[in-house]
Amino acid sequence: MKFQIDKSDFLEGLQQVQHVVSTRTTLPILSNVLIEAEGDYLKLSTTDLDVGISGRVKANIEKEGATTLPARRLFSIIKELPSTDISIEIDSDDVATVRSGPSFFKILGLNKEEFPPLASFEEAREFGIDQKLLKDALKKTAYAISTDETRYVLNGINCLLKEGSLTLVATDGRRLAMVEQDLEFPSDDETGVIIPTKAVNELQRLLQDEGEVRVRLSSSQVGFELNESVLVSKLIEGNYPNFRQVIPGDANHRVTIEREVLLNATKRVALLASEKSNSVKLTFENDTLKISANSPEIGEAEETLHIKYDGPTITIAFNPEFLMAPLRALDQDEVFIDLIDDMSPGVIKIDEPFLYVIMPMRVTG
Repeated sequence: MKFQIDKSDFLEGLQQVQHVVSTRTTLPILSNVLIEAEGDYLKLSTTDLDVGISGRVKANIEKEGATTLPARRLFSIIKELPSTDISIEIDSDDVATVRSGPSFFKILGLNKEEFPPLASFEEAREFGIDQKLLKDALKKTAYAISTDETRYVLNGINCLLKEGSLTLVATDGRRLAMVEQDLEFPSDDETGVIIPTKAVNELQRLLQDEGEVRVRLSSSQVGFELNESVLVSKLIEGNYPNFRQVIPGDANHRVTIEREVLLNATKRVALLASEKSNSVKLTFENDTLKISANSPEIGEAEETLHIKYDGPTITIAFNPEFLMAPLRALDQDEVFIDLIDDMSPGVIKIDEPFLYVIMPMRVTG
């Protein structure tokens, strides 16, 4: 196998697939990238047995073939090469010779036969979705995925395809983010699946602002085809909890506020939140919102924002990071905060089908 390739093209291709490679694998082959040279392209694939990804880059192929090489080491070497022209030759023992300008490297690979094949989707349900739409929906929800591995069904995004709409939900039990988008698909394809965090992160990396992504669903796997790349992942087995029951009913009060103003004020005040309680207090009264935090060891902070509010005084405490997360992920200028009382969850909404539920924290004093 022998080919010449442009350094930046090769780096881009390796960059796209190397994140899947596990650093703590007991199987050496899972640290490698499968390189297949055919026609005018190199196909690059990696997998950790749960998530797999493949992409392709243009190359000048002199002799076709396939091998596997250590993915991260190869990326590091290519990144440091002095010339943009790279020539690589692989012998029958899977030893790769890399030449670029005055540089010469020999890298030991493993036989392609050891590389686990990526899932195929012969009898899968299939539909298309706009990349920008999916990218936006994931950005608005993925930050709320749980990292608690004991509640594994929450370690991903719940995707529901029902009644002409796609609903994405993520929760860690203390907050919940949900987006609903209109989506055309056959009515007999209605389903719900949980896509794991790692696949969500890889998908977010691949999605662009234009074009379509083809989604294929089988009973245990999901595949995404986009921009000359294919991402496949096992689905999380189990039943996602009934998230609709934690969404509060009608609010008693709605406050409209500038998103960036609220984000920046919270960010400043949170600098003095105590490590123990890790909370900021929001007090709504007489057309003002006071955001405050205090820490017995450090001191206190308070910001006053002017808002339209004529209801009773409501003081409610939130984890500052949970309050800021959706504000960072949204693009809208204004957000709405829906309130019931001091002890009920707060809800952040925008002018689109999105909502974010955040549980209040009990704070003394």
